[in-house]
Amino acid sequence: MKCATHPQVETNLRCGKCGKSICPKCMVQTPVGARCPDCARLYKLPTYQVSTKYYLRATGIGLGMALVCGIVWGVLEWVIPIFSFNLLWAPGAGYAIGEVVGLSVNRKRGKGLATIAGIAVPISYLVNLWFVSFLFGIPFSPVLPFGLFNILYNLLALALGIWVAVTRLR
Repeated sequence: MKCATHPQVETNLRCGKCGKSICPKCMVQTPVGARCPDCARLYKLPTYQVSTKYYLRATGIGLGMALVCGIVWGVLEWVIPIFSFNLLWAPGAGYAIGEVVGLSVNRKRGKGLATIAGIAVPISYLVNLWFVSFLFGIPFSPVLPFGLFNILYNLLALALGIWVAVTRLR
């Protein structure tokens, strides 16, 4: 007997569902036995099937949330000018961005959506810097990242925010 997909290969295997002859190369082992690729139906889960429409929606929502979170972050830093609160504001922004992007695409998940949310967090930080320094007329705010310690501290806060946003959509 020859394989239906590879006619040069001899085999004694048959699909457990349709009975088509299959070789070990095209056999798919399932919990109920060997199946041909057609009967095995190896598809992604619907949660991870993201269309272009959803990517466009996630991008728009991610940019909008980056603006909103950046402004809220800037107001909170202006009202509560405690340097160490960046370790709270960045993960908070990452959580909010990840949740809203996830809700906007029917709780779909995937690397592309996680990337969109991860990019939105640094954008919100840049909006925060712009909001605090230019809108309030403060040329050198205590939250602006000058000095090695401040730069490293803000990078740590951003890394936490990106990690939270990405884990919401992975």
